[in-house]
Amino acid sequence: MLPRVSDMRAPARLHSELAAELRLRGFEGDLASAYADRIVSATDNSIYQLRPQLVVFPRGVDDLVRLARVAAESRFEYIVFAPRGGGTGTNGQSLTEGLVVDVSRHMNRILEINPAERWVRVQAGVVKDQLNAALAEHGLFFPPELSTSNRATIGGMISTDASGQGSCLYGKTRDHVLELTTVLLDGTVWTSRPLENDELKQVQRRADLVGAVHRLVDAIQREQEELIAAHFPKLNRCLTGYDLAHIRDDRGRFNLNSILCGSEGTLALIAEAKLNVVPIPKHSALVNVRYGSFDAALRDAQELIRFGAASIETVDSRVLGLAQDDVVWDQVQQYFPEDDGQRAMGVNLVEFVGDTELEIEKPVGRMTEALASAEAARDRRGFTVARGEAEVNAIWTMRKKSVGLLGNMQGDKRPIPFVEDTAVPPEHLADYIAEFRALLDARKLTYGMFGHVDAGVLHVRPAIDMKDPAQEQLIREITEEVVRLTRKYGGLLWGEHGKGVRSEFSPRFFGPLYPILQSIKAAFDPRNQLNPGKIAAPEGGQLLTIDGLTTRGQLDRTIPASVRGAYDEALHCNGNGACFSWDTDEAMCPSYKATRDRRHSPKGRASLIREWLRQLAALGVDPESEAAELRRGSGWRHLPARLRNSWAREPDFSHAVKEAMDGCLACKSCSGQCPIKVDVPSFRAKFLEVYHGRYLRPLRDHLVGSLEPMLPALGKIGWLYNLMIDSPPGRAMMRAIGLVHSPKFSDLSMRRELAARGVAIATPQDLAALSSTERARSVVLVQDAFTSFYESHVVLAVLDLMRAIGFKPFVAPFRANGKPLHVHGFLGAFTRTASRNAAMLRELAATGVELVGVDASMTLTYRSEYDMLTDAERPPPVLLVQEWLARHCDAIPKTSDAGSEYLLLPHCSERSLALSSLRDWQAAFAAAGASLRVLPSGCCGMAGTYGHEAEHRATSDQIYGMSWARHVAESAQSGRLLATGYSCRSQVKIMDGLRLLHPAEALLAWLRAAS
Repeated sequence: MLPRVSDMRAPARLHSELAAELRLRGFEGDLASAYADRIVSATDNSIYQLRPQLVVFPRGVDDLVRLARVAAESRFEYIVFAPRGGGTGTNGQSLTEGLVVDVSRHMNRILEINPAERWVRVQAGVVKDQLNAALAEHGLFFPPELSTSNRATIGGMISTDASGQGSCLYGKTRDHVLELTTVLLDGTVWTSRPLENDELKQVQRRADLVGAVHRLVDAIQREQEELIAAHFPKLNRCLTGYDLAHIRDDRGRFNLNSILCGSEGTLALIAEAKLNVVPIPKHSALVNVRYGSFDAALRDAQELIRFGAASIETVDSRVLGLAQDDVVWDQVQQYFPEDDGQRAMGVNLVEFVGDTELEIEKPVGRMTEALASAEAARDRRGFTVARGEAEVNAIWTMRKKSVGLLGNMQGDKRPIPFVEDTAVPPEHLADYIAEFRALLDARKLTYGMFGHVDAGVLHVRPAIDMKDPAQEQLIREITEEVVRLTRKYGGLLWGEHGKGVRSEFSPRFFGPLYPILQSIKAAFDPRNQLNPGKIAAPEGGQLLTIDGLTTRGQLDRTIPASVRGAYDEALHCNGNGACFSWDTDEAMCPSYKATRDRRHSPKGRASLIREWLRQLAALGVDPESEAAELRRGSGWRHLPARLRNSWAREPDFSHAVKEAMDGCLACKSCSGQCPIKVDVPSFRAKFLEVYHGRYLRPLRDHLVGSLEPMLPALGKIGWLYNLMIDSPPGRAMMRAIGLVHSPKFSDLSMRRELAARGVAIATPQDLAALSSTERARSVVLVQDAFTSFYESHVVLAVLDLMRAIGFKPFVAPFRANGKPLHVHGFLGAFTRTASRNAAMLRELAATGVELVGVDASMTLTYRSEYDMLTDAERPPPVLLVQEWLARHCDAIPKTSDAGSEYLLLPHCSERSLALSSLRDWQAAFAAAGASLRVLPSGCCGMAGTYGHEAEHRATSDQIYGMSWARHVAESAQSGRLLATGYSCRSQVKIMDGLRLLHPAEALLAWLRAAS
C-alpha cells in the first residue's frame, strides 16, 4: 500500500507572520503557503529549482504597497522576495527561497487604449498576446516579439528588457516604455517617465527614496559618461539591465526607465506601464532559404541583410527535424521541401513587411531574383516564399516552438538553457558559432541552434543529463569557455534572456562600471531584499553562481531510473510554460485558463508528480510495484486499512497531488500541443491507480468505470432508464453520487435501424468471404458507447453517408473501449478491456476492410491510451470518419451549388492529436461542392465525464463561456455550425438548448439535397 507522504515543510515562521500581517493590513489578493503552491512556483524555464516560503498574488497597486511597507519593517528585514510574471525565464530570474510576488493571476487588466496617440496603459500581469489581441481592432500592436508571447507578461518583458524577432526594426521593450509605475521599497508609488532638466531638479528635491535615486543616477550619468561610453558594447542588444548608456534619451531627457527596464525585479516592484504601440503592417512575406550546412546559413545571412528585411531568423537541421514530429509541421512542410531526398541542414527566414503589396514585393523580387540566379552559391539549396498573414504566421509559430521542440529530444540528455542567448556583432556571428560548435563537438554533445542572425543573437542549447553529476559539471566548464569566446568576439554572455543566476559574470563584463551598479542597487534596495544576488549586489553582498543553487536534475536523480522511465510523461517537462497560453480560442489546458491557478496546468501537475515521486523514493517506495500489487488484487485485501485511511484524512502530500489531478479534463491537449509532449492524462491515470490503493474511490468512479459494458443491457430498457434519471428522485440520486446532466438513451433502436438498412454486424468470416472487389468497397464502423447508445442518429447518418458514396458498411460488434476506465485510473481493468477490444479489431482488420470510428475522442484512444499495450496487442489503425472520407473523395458526388459555408468546432483531442484530419473534413466537403471553415476554439468544458461531475460543473460552465459560447451565439442559428465531439454536442445542448449536427450528418443532408 502507498504510504502517507508527510514531508510537507511549513513556511518559515517569519514568512507566516508576514502573511498574517499582510492580512491585517487589508491585503486583498491571495496568500499561498501550501506546500503544493510553493512547489509549483519553485521552477521556471531554467535548470534550477528553489522552493519559496510563500507566494503572494496581489490584486493591484495597493497590495504591492502593503507588501513593501510590511517588508520594510525591521522584524522582516531578512525576508527577500522576487517578482514573477509568466515564469518563463531561462536563468532563474523569478526563483527565490523567500517570497514570490506573482502578478499574473490578478493584475492582468488592460487599463486604457489610446489609438489616436498610439499608446496603451496596462497592469504588469497582462500577457503580450492578450494585449495585441485587444490592439488588433485598432490596427496596432506592441512589437517586441517573443517565442513565449502567449504567456509572457508585460511586467516580465520589462524586467528582462525582452526582445526577439524583429528587434533591429522595432527595438527592445525599453524602447516602447513611455511610463512605468513602480512601488519602491519604502512603499512609495512612483511613475517614471522622461524628464526635462527642470522637472528632474524638482524631483531631486524630494526627501524620500524617489529623490535619492534620481540624484544618484543623474550624478552617475554626468560624472561617468566617458567611462560608460568606453565599456558599453555597440550592439543591438547591449547590456540588459541597469542600462547606464541610455540614462539620457536622444532628446537629452533624463529617463529612469533605462535603469528599471531589465532590472529583473532587483530595484522595484512593477505595477503598471504606459507603452508605445505601432501600426500593424498590412502586408508581409517570408522568404525561406534552405542550405546544405548551418554554417552556410549563418554566413549567407550577412548577404541577405542588404535586401532590407524586417528580420532574419535562422533554424538548424535539428530543430527542423524535431518540428516534423510536431503538429506544427503539417502547416509548414510545403515551405521546406527536401532537395534530392535531403533535408535542409539550415534555413534562413527572411521577413519583409509593409503597408502596400508593392512595398514588400519590390525587395522580395530583388531578393528572389538574386537567389534564383545564384542558387548554388553559398551552399544554397533553394527557397520558397510565404505570403499573407496566415501562411507567414504558421512558419513563425514553428520558429517560436524551437525551444520547446528541442526539449522534446528523446533520451535522458535534453537541450537545456545556460549559454543560450549570447550576442556578438552580426558580422562575427558565423566565426563565433564555428568555435562555439567546436567546443561542444569536442565534448560529443548534441545541440540545437536557432535565433536572430540579424542581431547577432543565436540560441544554443546543449543536451545534458543534469541527473548525472559528471555531466552537471559541464555547466561550469562550458560557460567559462563561452564567456571567453564572447569576449574574444566583442560580445556578451547574455543578449536577450537576462542574467539571473548568471550574474556572477557581471563584474567581468561590466568591469569598472560594476561598482556603479552596486551603488544603484544599494540606493534602491539598501537591505538587499529584492531578488538578491542578481545583476548586482550591494557592497558586501554576494552574487549568485551558476553552480551554487539546487537544480531540478539534482532532485530528479534521487528518483530511481525505472520510476523516472515509467513517469517520463511528467519528468521531462522543462518548464517552458506553453500550457500557460492566454488564448481562450486555443485548446491548450482549459483548467488553467479557467482557474489561473498554475497547479491546474500541465507544468504544475508535472511539478507535483516529480515532487511526489521524489518523496516516495526517499521512503523507498516504487509506485510501479505498488500498481502491480493492486492489479494482483491487494486493494481488496487492504480494504479495512483503506477505510481507515479515508476516514482519518491525515495530512498527505498525495491529497494535494490528487486535487490537482482532479481538475484535469483529460482532454489530451497537453499531449499534442505541449512541445515536450507532457501527457497529463497518462501520468494522472497512473497516479490515481496507486492513490486509490490507499484511499477509497467514490462510488461515482466505479459507476462510470463499469458503465460501458453495462450499456447493451441497459439499452434494452432505455425508456425506463430515461424515465428514472429524468425524474426528481432520479436526479437527486445521481447528484448524491456526484453526477449531473446524465445523458439519456437514444429513442432509436439500432438493431431495427440496421436491419432496415441491411447493415450486418461484421464478423471476420463474413468479411473474408467477400470478393476482393467487394472488400475494396466495404467498410466496418467501429462502435463507441456514446454515439451508439446516446446518439444513434449520428451512427446511422455515418452509415448512410457510407452507403451514399457507394460503400457497403458493416458494424463491428459493440465492445467497451475502456477510455472511462483509463481516465479514472482503473489501469488493470483498462488493460484487460483494451486487450480484448484490440484482439477483435485485429481480426476484422486482417480481412483488409478499413475500420472507421465515429466519435473523435473514443477513436483516438486507439492511438494514444492503447499505446500501453505491447506491440503484439495493439490494435490496427482505426480511421476517423474524415480520414476515411479523404481517402475516398473521388467517390463523393459533387454538386454545382456552392451554397454557404459550414463552420466546424472540433473536439480538443482531434485538434491536438490529429490536427491534419481537420483538413480532411474540408477536403470531403469540398469534394461534395460545399465549403467548411474550422473555427479557432478552445475547449467546450465537457470533456467526457468531467462536465457531468457535480463538483466540476461550475468550472465546466466557465470553460464553455470562454470560447464556445461566443461561437454558438454567433453561428448556431444558421444551422451550419457543426461539432465532431459527442461530449461537445452534449455541452451545447445543456448550455444553450441547441443540437449541433455532426459533420457527417451535414454532409449527408447536403448530398441528399443536391440529389
